[in-house]
Amino acid sequence: MAELAETMDQAVKVMADKEGKYLTFMLAGEEYGISILKIKEIIGMMPITTVPQTPEFVKGVINLRGKVIPVIDLRLKFGMESIDYGERTCIVVVEIAGKTDQVLMGVVVDAVSEVLNVKGADIAETPTFGTALDTDYIFGMAKMDGGVKILLDIDQVLNADEIDALNKVA
Repeated sequence: MAELAETMDQAVKVMADKEGKYLTFMLAGEEYGISILKIKEIIGMMPITTVPQTPEFVKGVINLRGKVIPVIDLRLKFGMESIDYGERTCIVVVEIAGKTDQVLMGVVVDAVSEVLNVKGADIAETPTFGTALDTDYIFGMAKMDGGVKILLDIDQVLNADEIDALNKVA
């Protein structure tokens, strides 16, 4: 019985650690969130310079106030259908953990929604889908307003080798 109580305490602590403010955004009709601590800024679409021989999800690079930043399309990274960018499409500039230091990266999303304060009690663990799916990039599931928002661990969306390769592009 003590082991069960200890396991429950650990689970509560893990969820409390995920508590905080999240920027929510739309991708293919679903709502996702990234910790506000990872967000550097949100900018409208701007010209993206394509870089040859990069994966399809890498849109290229932008010049943001003299800094060259790689940009990925999150829809394509997640294997979703590509769409034409509209007036609500924007680039969320995030800071992610590279192999040696923090890296700025632009992430194209369909539309930014809002900043939500998510309580630890409202965050559920990522469900297991019964197969060997890689869901390490999902931080948890926020149960909000009768629906679910997928909380992303943006540091896990790209693996270390992809981040390193993007760093070389920029």
